Amino acid sequence: MSVHPSPSLPPSPPSHPAVVSTLRAAGCVFAEEEADILVSTARTPDELAAMVARRVDGLPLEHVVGWAEFCGLRITLEPGVFVPRRRTEFLARQAVALAPPGAVVLDLCCGSGAVAAALAGHADPAELHAADLDPSAVRCARRNVAPFGGLVHEGDLYAPLPATLRGRVDILAANGPYVPTGDVALLPPEARDHERRMALDGGADGLDIMRRVAAGAVEWLAPGGHLFVETSERQADEAVAAVVRGGLSARVVTDDDLYATVVIGTKKVTR
Repeated sequence: MSVHPSPSLPPSPPSHPAVVSTLRAAGCVFAEEEADILVSTARTPDELAAMVARRVDGLPLEHVVGWAEFCGLRITLEPGVFVPRRRTEFLARQAVALAPPGAVVLDLCCGSGAVAAALAGHADPAELHAADLDPSAVRCARRNVAPFGGLVHEGDLYAPLPATLRGRVDILAANGPYVPTGDVALLPPEARDHERRMALDGGADGLDIMRRVAAGAVEWLAPGGHLFVETSERQADEAVAAVVRGGLSARVVTDDDLYATVVIGTKKVTR
C-alpha cells in the first residue's frame, strides 16, 4: 500500500466510516480492513484518533496497534521491529510439517519471534530457542515466545547460542534479510522508513546473511534435521548452492499465492 502526506483528520471522536474515509484519502489500499483493526484495538476515542493520525503519517499499521497476526497468533511488536510478512507463514508451515515429535527448534534472525511462536504453537517442540542481533527485536521475541517456554538469545547468528544445542537442532528456521542493498530504496515506505535496515539489507546480492546461516547449519543440526530459509525466486538457485556447500542436501518449495520461496536443507543421517 502507499501512504501519502496527512490530510485533515475527521473531528474527534472519529466514527468507523470517517476512519475509512481518512485512510482511503491517505492512500491506504485496504482502508476498510485497517479501520476495522484500528477501531477494535483503540480503547478510547482519543486513542483511536491518535492511531489514525500515526497511520496517516505513514507508520506501519502493525506498529500503530502494536501487534501483527501471524499463523493465527497475535505477535507483539515495537516500533522499528521487522513486521512479519504473510508470505513467511509458508516457511512456518513447511517447518511445522517436518517437525518430529518433541523437536528442538531454533529460529535465527528471529525478529519479533513470529516464526518461533508459530512453531511452538503448532508443532509443540520440547525445546525452543531464538536469536537476533537487534535488542528491540529480542525484547519483542521474549514477550512472544515466553508463553511457550522459549529462550531468546541476543547476538550474531549462532554466536550467542548455548553449546548444548550443537548437533541437536531438528528444525532451524532463518528468515534473515535478503533484499539486495541496491533494492532497499525501492521497498515500500512502511518498510524502508520504519523498519531497521539490518532486518532488510542482505548485502550486494541479498544473500550475505543466508550464506553465513547455511555455512554454520550443519554443525548445529541433528542428523536428519532441517534448515528453512526464505528467499526470492531469482535468488533460489544461488541459495540452494550455498546450502549444498554447507554440507546439506537442498530443495526449493514455493507458494504462488503468497509469492513465497523457501529453500529446505537437510542434514544427512549417518549410520
